[in-house]
Amino acid sequence: MDKRSLYQKNTCIFCGKDIDKEGGVTHINGSICVDCIEKFHYIVSAQKVQDSHPFEFGLKDLPTPRQFKKYLDKYIISQERAKKTISVSVYNHYKRLLMKKDKGINLEKSNILLIGPTGTGKTLIARTMSRFLNVPFAIADATPLTEAGYVGEDVENILLRLLESAGMDVKRAETGIIYIDEIDKIARKTDSPSITRDVSGEGVQQTLLKIIEGTVANVPPHGGRKHPEQKYIKMDTSHILFILGGTFDGLEDIIMRRLKKNKIGFKSVLGEVKKLSRAEIISMVEPEDLIKYGFIPELVGRIPVISTLKPLGEETLLKILTEPENSIVEQYRHFFEIEGIKLTITDEALRKVVKKAIDRGTGARGLRSIFEESMLDIMFELPEKKDYSECIITPGVIEKNEEPIFLRKLPKAS
Repeated sequence: MDKRSLYQKNTCIFCGKDIDKEGGVTHINGSICVDCIEKFHYIVSAQKVQDSHPFEFGLKDLPTPRQFKKYLDKYIISQERAKKTISVSVYNHYKRLLMKKDKGINLEKSNILLIGPTGTGKTLIARTMSRFLNVPFAIADATPLTEAGYVGEDVENILLRLLESAGMDVKRAETGIIYIDEIDKIARKTDSPSITRDVSGEGVQQTLLKIIEGTVANVPPHGGRKHPEQKYIKMDTSHILFILGGTFDGLEDIIMRRLKKNKIGFKSVLGEVKKLSRAEIISMVEPEDLIKYGFIPELVGRIPVISTLKPLGEETLLKILTEPENSIVEQYRHFFEIEGIKLTITDEALRKVVKKAIDRGTGARGLRSIFEESMLDIMFELPEKKDYSECIITPGVIEKNEEPIFLRKLPKAS
């Protein structure tokens, strides 16, 4: 595609996405969408970690759970319990990998299930952990997965992504981490196993089960069914850590029914239970609730660690905007510094960003897109603001798309 046409259409110069719809940054030389910015940031960050923290698989090099959590704290605000849970689980997983079998004891994998609303940090926790360890990492969405023989995406393609992340090094890929989002979307629609084939439910769960519990899988090097003649790559999944995530809408109703059925004197505590938030009810989840939700018992049994994430409140979202290393605000301040201009954002303007994210129900994930929308026109004109020293973002910029306040440079003393 001709790059000039991309500039004219205000589309990303790398992938061609519409910047007006997807959000992104526009510069005098072209536009870059949000997805490509995140990809490039991840590549650069991963390289920095590789240079500064080359994790060699030896017990003396394995960080402790406390060190894991301390690193997560740099990038993830709140979710203390989830960060502690995943720190212990990842530590145990890689310690199991490094330990030799002793006295016939076989340490099983501690695959992890993260349950929480959109934008609470499920994907970020998994990605940040893999970056700290400098191990291959792949993200997949469970929604398009189907059984072999149906139109959709093969489960084995998830392994291909991990293999590509490892530079096609099979041995390195076999020690990586895979995060599968929207896992709740492949639950059976009823409690009873279907007597007919299930395109996106139980059949996919059965296929995932084999990979998650450990098998030697045949990975297609060029994707699934489009190249049936290709030679497959054998890959052992026994040591791959799987982290699954989902919102699990409706799970709280199943938990409530269990509490009502099992609790002695339930009527006496019913009033207290009704006062609990959805997050508090979800935190009481048991494996039997997931089976009732529509997961096969074998798959639930292979995910022994379950952690729930809380919805993010206004103050937490405000901290996410400004406090983590490489926060959204810090990234934009750096953009402005490159142009020789100081960026100042008022507290009220930041709160307007947070309020929009809460209204949209997108959590932390929506903060970036809202900020991008508000900054698009400003970034478009920024390279030409050579006579200005500071840009002040007011609430009106966020709420009403008003012009920011630009302060001119002071004349040099003669």
